[in-house]
Amino acid sequence: MAEVLVYVDHVDGAVRKPTLEVLTLARRIGEPVAVALGAGAAATAATLAEHGAVKVLTSEAAEFADYLVVPKVDALQAAYEAVSPAAVLLPTSADAKEIAARLALRIGSGIITDAIDVEAGSDGPVATQSVFAASFTTKSVVSKGTPVITVKPNSAPVEAAPAAGAVEELSVSFSALATGTKVVSRTPRESTGRPELTEAAIVVSGGRGVNGAENFAIIEALADELGAAVGASRAAVDAGWYPHTNQVGQTGKSVSPQLYIANGISGAIQHRAGMQTSKTIVAVNKDAEAPIFELADYGVVGDLFQVVPQLTEEIKARKG
Repeated sequence: MAEVLVYVDHVDGAVRKPTLEVLTLARRIGEPVAVALGAGAAATAATLAEHGAVKVLTSEAAEFADYLVVPKVDALQAAYEAVSPAAVLLPTSADAKEIAARLALRIGSGIITDAIDVEAGSDGPVATQSVFAASFTTKSVVSKGTPVITVKPNSAPVEAAPAAGAVEELSVSFSALATGTKVVSRTPRESTGRPELTEAAIVVSGGRGVNGAENFAIIEALADELGAAVGASRAAVDAGWYPHTNQVGQTGKSVSPQLYIANGISGAIQHRAGMQTSKTIVAVNKDAEAPIFELADYGVVGDLFQVVPQLTEEIKARKG
């Protein structure tokens, strides 16, 4: 069976969930060969092997931390040349999209971004995408070169499938461009204790109907009871009620959780583009004609200031 390169997103050796989801999809089309880069790369091997990686290529060169994405592109290209894979899969993120695009250009291949499924096909891997603000679902095949595909978080289950996971050191020759943009400082993101928005299984969002930054405490309380991430519509972000990093929508982040709860969000096309692929959608809005109800699996026509606290208390009581 052909080998499939999987780019590993990890933090000091702790593999992030979207990578494990990509390994599930990679096993459908070949034997996953994981590429782990940066500090702690070797420590990822056990987790990657447990989830299907037949081989783990590692490099802990300082360049991966000291400079922006080009060193990672150099490394992934080196892995590509060593393995000659049937496809290259990456979990979707801002960095991964840039790495994928640069790699595809270097190896003369087509690229597909934000896939929500990948399966084997007679003409190579078939990627499913949700396009035009999630109004259509398409299936695409790369017609030139080795497919380079980024996969949205929460697109596949995490499934254990123990494999050899043999660790090999990846030899990387960094290009002149690799040291062009140096990272001179880092400021740690302040932890909220909540899951990352794009990776969360549950997202609770607030919109214009929240009517003020101070009222987002209601949204946060519900999210915390559910172990969820907090999202916000563009209207709420533009009003300064919540940080842009939490914006869900076409100009914010795209999420695809198991459960999405929209509170005081009308459902404009810009917002729908960022959450329409959620598995189950619940809407709370006092306007019975709000477009969000066209999407919702469950809808509550009511005042969120009454509905959401009651929901939070009920969940708290049932957790008991």
